[in-house]
Amino acid sequence: MGEGAKAMLAKPIQLADQVAQQAGWQCLRTDCTELRSRATKLAELLRQAARADQLYERPAARVMDDTVRALTKAAGMAARCFQSHSRLRRFFTLNPVSGLPRVLAMLDTAREDVAWLIRISNPQDDDDEDGLRGLPNIAQNEPMLAMIWDNIARLHTGGLAARADSAATLASLARDNPHFAKYIIEEDGVAPLVRLLKEGTDEGQEAAATALGFLCRDEESAEKLLHAGVCSVLAAALKEPPMRVQAAVADAIASLARHSHKCQDLFAQTNAIRHLVTHLASGTIQEHSKYAVGGNASRNTNTAAARSVRQGGEPGSSTNEPPPNPWGASTSTRQQRATTNQMQSVVQSAMAANTTMNGVRPPAARPHPQLNSNGSSGRGSREAEDPAAKAHLKAMAAKALSKLAHGHVGVCKSITESRALLCFARLLESGDGGAGTDLRFYSAMAIMEITRVAEHNLALRQSAFKPSSPAAKAVVEQLLCIVRKGNDDCLLRPCITSLGCLSRTFTASETRVIGPLVQLLDDREIPVMKEAVVALTKFACTDNHLHMNHCRAIVDAGGARHLVQLVYLGDQLQIEALILLSYVALHVPESEELAQAGVLAVLLWASKQAHMAQDLRVEALLPDAKARLDLFQSRASR
Repeated sequence: MGEGAKAMLAKPIQLADQVAQQAGWQCLRTDCTELRSRATKLAELLRQAARADQLYERPAARVMDDTVRALTKAAGMAARCFQSHSRLRRFFTLNPVSGLPRVLAMLDTAREDVAWLIRISNPQDDDDEDGLRGLPNIAQNEPMLAMIWDNIARLHTGGLAARADSAATLASLARDNPHFAKYIIEEDGVAPLVRLLKEGTDEGQEAAATALGFLCRDEESAEKLLHAGVCSVLAAALKEPPMRVQAAVADAIASLARHSHKCQDLFAQTNAIRHLVTHLASGTIQEHSKYAVGGNASRNTNTAAARSVRQGGEPGSSTNEPPPNPWGASTSTRQQRATTNQMQSVVQSAMAANTTMNGVRPPAARPHPQLNSNGSSGRGSREAEDPAAKAHLKAMAAKALSKLAHGHVGVCKSITESRALLCFARLLESGDGGAGTDLRFYSAMAIMEITRVAEHNLALRQSAFKPSSPAAKAVVEQLLCIVRKGNDDCLLRPCITSLGCLSRTFTASETRVIGPLVQLLDDREIPVMKEAVVALTKFACTDNHLHMNHCRAIVDAGGARHLVQLVYLGDQLQIEALILLSYVALHVPESEELAQAGVLAVLLWASKQAHMAQDLRVEALLPDAKARLDLFQSRASR
């Protein structure tokens, strides 16, 4: 709402005065009297609208267009009556105008729409009517557009309760239909939602954050939200309780980061990542020392010093208690205890490493409470929250971090320099306590996005996933635990992808990874088998400096037999399985297991299949693998 709408009123006011003057008092015909009366009433309403403090500009443009159209027709009829006859002949001569009823109806419609525009633009109290304030004629064919206008107008002029209710309505509309989400953005609904997020009640802030998240449907909508200053407001709202508002804000950040790389950059330049990691770490790990979250990679190195905050552990989170058993019922008790003790040792080592790195030894008692932005302790309010709300906030924080980390080195560096990796490991192990928030899934997705970036970034890979890092050990341990159990395909796929992306970080002595991945090639869902084949290919490819060791491990785990079956019968997996089998044949052609599995015959058969041989990767790899295998297998046969 602004001055632009009032500038539109000048022309229709002039036209209304012109019609009233031409159909003046000197003309006594009924037709002219009706025309003059309608024009006069419309001019009064237009002047009332001009005196209003503010007008909703988007519907005002449509209303004024229709009003000008109606007044133009009325002015033409009034001019014909005014110019054609003398005063005496105007009184006695019957000169019917066939189009006059339609023009009068158009003037009535315009007057109703202007009255509706004034009505929705006036400030309303909290106790104002709950229903719609009329359906304008300009939206008769699109009643949902009128509903969107009405709720956006309430966001501008209503009280806090009415604004919260309107934001919730807009969120529901945007969630159900992308077309409505586009309407809300086009009709200037973003700015009042941003303002409500900054200054509304808890309910209003939650509804505004939810609506903003649903409005972001594609890159174009994300760009419009970005220009409205959404990123800075969302980042600031992350530090303000209650948790349900912070969770809605984190979900909105995830939606924006998913559709816009620019939004990723903006969030990386704010404290959003630090606050998300803080929410993730609260109650997940217990550490009383300071921890630093790295700054954005794009910042100047002179101003990119790490910020530190104090974080205290919550009651009942002591690491002296053994974590829940992450293994299935088929695992032996001894193996369960060994794994639990190993994970507990890794967590304690990671905490000790962070303490040593920061140069501060944690106090023996009295953990430092987390401070709110106003300096008061937020520990009491956080502990008073429902466990389900805490789990939901953690899940949304993990979701936001996964979207922010997607393809962004700076964000991944900030996350890995904090204790987020250790948090993800603990959350993969313990989950959300039955709250049903998909916390483990979002944690796995965040790890997957970070490892995808680390796969192609040597500096990040060496700093975050070096073999001696306790946090990296904890992450790998939990990834392997999930892969071994293999009973949750949604959780399994990101874990498999993460292990594949980390293939170049494992040492020659690390022999635990290949076997569980090979076992997934045996009669599993196609997406799972495909992820396993791709991950194993990263272990076996020539770019991996330990490809010889990994190829032998694949063969020893029985991978040759599974790959032969997938090449013959794999349909969607044929080419990926053939590439992996070719790497194995190229690097360990002397293996007796390859001969027993009939790998040479498979490669010969594949070279004759047009759809396989034409693949560029197969074309570059298959001839060498077949030649190497033919050489060694032929000698063995003699």
